[in-house]
Amino acid sequence: MADAVAMFESGYNCAQSVFVTYADLFGMDRETALKISCPMGGGMGRMREMCGAISSMSMLGGLKTGNTDPENQEAKTANYELTRRMADRFKAENGSMICRELLGLSGREESAAPSLRTAEYYASRPCSRLVASAARIIEETLLVE
Repeated sequence: MADAVAMFESGYNCAQSVFVTYADLFGMDRETALKISCPMGGGMGRMREMCGAISSMSMLGGLKTGNTDPENQEAKTANYELTRRMADRFKAENGSMICRELLGLSGREESAAPSLRTAEYYASRPCSRLVASAARIIEETLLVE
């Protein structure tokens, strides 16, 4: 959990911070993990929709229990149940799954350019805590089952 927060506080986005911390446990290299999770940051491309930390929880769940057979409805259902269980827990702990709601924003950002990471940035946002919440859920769900 501390590794995910440290990644976020070193400049990676929320999705990258969560995903890359655990992706190697499921056979993915760091560079690929950083690239594939990058666009999920800021509620997907800074549109402030689904929190990037939740997107990463879902992708990690896919690496663990994802289905590769389109006919296997049981496997799909099991993976979707896992995704819902983790997302529901995140929402219960944090009040929402939506980036803009978690940040107290009214809508989508005007610009796709990320905010500069300064001490004020980190102090004014709950993102470190949200990354820690997602990481804890992963550790207590995906890494024990």
